[in-house]
Amino acid sequence: MPQATSLFTDVESRVVGTSAVVIYSPSGKNRKRFPEGVVEVYASEAAALAHADPAKNRHAAIASGPSRSSEGFKLFYLVRWLD
Repeated sequence: MPQATSLFTDVESRVVGTSAVVIYSPSGKNRKRFPEGVVEVYASEAAALAHADPAKNRHAAIASGPSRSSEGFKLFYLVRWLD
């Protein structure tokens, strides 16, 4: 049976993936999960960095998701910030 490589990503499954994203976060970089409405997925880290604008609270990151929460929302989970 294949093993997950981390808490957030199972490389054998396509259910939840890890992507380069830009997250709109006006409250800063303190949160670890974000609703799908504030996350934009990009093809690469370079593309995410090119679309980030920290002055406008748009931060490049690597995130896992979307994953459905117990409340029924789709969430992205922060893996690491890129900027």
